[in-house]
Amino acid sequence: MELQKLQRAIIDGLEDVKAQDIKVFNTTHLTSLFDRVVVASGTSNRQTKALANSVREKVKEAGGDIISTEGEEIGEWVLVDCGDAVVHILQPALRQYYNLEEVWGDKPVRVKLQKPNMFGGASVTADEDEDDENAAPAVKRPARKTTRKH
Repeated sequence: MELQKLQRAIIDGLEDVKAQDIKVFNTTHLTSLFDRVVVASGTSNRQTKALANSVREKVKEAGGDIISTEGEEIGEWVLVDCGDAVVHILQPALRQYYNLEEVWGDKPVRVKLQKPNMFGGASVTADEDEDDENAAPAVKRPARKTTRKH
């Protein structure tokens, strides 16, 4: 499956279940095992499981294969291996602790995420800018406001 089509299917699957803070990284210079790492957050075990399921469905619909899924039993960190792309779906506390962006994130890929239209639904945007080495990280969906106790 073409990498850009696979990446779009993954992002669509994540957005369908309202993933937060989706980021895509080019990893071709770090490993020969896969070309992209996608990191996203889910707010609960239920949502991370639903996000993983949505990614699997979208990738299969687009003609791609799912190699494996790990961590779905617990749901705090679910990994979906899509062959040329690996998707990490974590709850915010684990994402902050493991900081995968530091491990994989030196080459972010600029992607366009869906933006809500005036009726509350999503409207599709343009294609990804795949290989811009100096690209900014993926456009973030606004995070929910939370109250932190210090």
